[in-house]
Amino acid sequence: MSKQTTAKPSLLFLCHRIPFPPNKGDKIRSYHLLRYLSAHYRVYLGAFVDDPLDWQYVDKLEELCEKVQLVKLNPKISRVKSLWALCRGEPLSLPYYSSRVMSCWVNQLQADNTVQRVVVYSAVMAQYVDGENFSDSKKIADMVDVDSEKWREYSQQKTFPMSWVYYREATRLLKYESRIAENFHHSLFVSTAEADKFIELVPEVAARVGSYSNGVDASYFSPQQTFPSPYNEREKVLVFTGAMDYWPNIDAVTWFVHDVFPAVLANNPQLRLYIVGSNPVASLRKLADLPGVVVTGRVADVRPYLAYAVAAIAPMRIARGIQNKVLEAMAMARPVIVSEAGIEGIDAIPGEDVLVARQANDYGRYIDDVLSQKYQSLGSSARSRVMQDFSWEKNLPLIGQLLEQQSV
Repeated sequence: MSKQTTAKPSLLFLCHRIPFPPNKGDKIRSYHLLRYLSAHYRVYLGAFVDDPLDWQYVDKLEELCEKVQLVKLNPKISRVKSLWALCRGEPLSLPYYSSRVMSCWVNQLQADNTVQRVVVYSAVMAQYVDGENFSDSKKIADMVDVDSEKWREYSQQKTFPMSWVYYREATRLLKYESRIAENFHHSLFVSTAEADKFIELVPEVAARVGSYSNGVDASYFSPQQTFPSPYNEREKVLVFTGAMDYWPNIDAVTWFVHDVFPAVLANNPQLRLYIVGSNPVASLRKLADLPGVVVTGRVADVRPYLAYAVAAIAPMRIARGIQNKVLEAMAMARPVIVSEAGIEGIDAIPGEDVLVARQANDYGRYIDDVLSQKYQSLGSSARSRVMQDFSWEKNLPLIGQLLEQQSV
């Protein structure tokens, strides 16, 4: 039986990854977007599941949605499917997320219900509503980041042949993103910086491009919460949080451990670096063999690791959009030492809200300053900034406004 009143209009919401639990960047945004949409529409959710642990959350989604269609995504099979795109001149990302099961479900749903509103989360999901069946539907693409730019940045970090593969993907994917922006009513990004970048690349779609920022649950990520410390009482901890099978996170923390941390540790032998996040790849697990480095893997709750750290670090060298790890640490009133790339989309004041490291030796200097309690007001100022600028309640209504906006 439907969990929602039939008075609400129907809406198709397609996600490249199941929007629950909200435990990593893209799932945090998609979960809160789903919650907002379910309050105003009868949501038909189609999404992929790439983590076996996520199947246990089907009931949580069914409480929010009219119907839920989840499809298992096998990364090995998807990578093989992507290889065919090399021969066809397509972006590799599209066949990676192609599914006959998902396509049939979407088409049958439209045939049975005539869905007039569609929101796709991530450009790759637009392929399911690209045909004539949805030509009369109001369609919004939450692209989040300019993914093609991410691949271009990857290409600059890799050697041949992967540099060529990634550059090819950047070129092909930008062409596809451009077509989405032309055919959808609106394309949204996670920050004005990302939206401006896309407009720079595809200026002819500027009128259809906008942005809405992420939010933070400031009552959940709050320094007023009490937790037992996960650390040894003699440790002074720097913490890095995030999904540890995500290449920009792998790149950031590996660089920091090898190029920055040894000198920092030599000056502060009691310091420890905790790398906290799910699915650490083999190269990251090996970092735990180095002095002062701890790799936790998946944890039940990241908040204690933030609450008892002397500082959170985000030494991102490749970053698109807003880093949730930075927002969450700021909400917990922790000092955050972040690269210029990692602070994109966050209008924080360097030296007052966060510490922005522009060169490698800045990290050591800022860590020494934090340990000597030079920036005692930084944490409270950071939390105030988050509460002022990053509220889901303030940012998400834009979606509803655009969905109900009359086309001209």
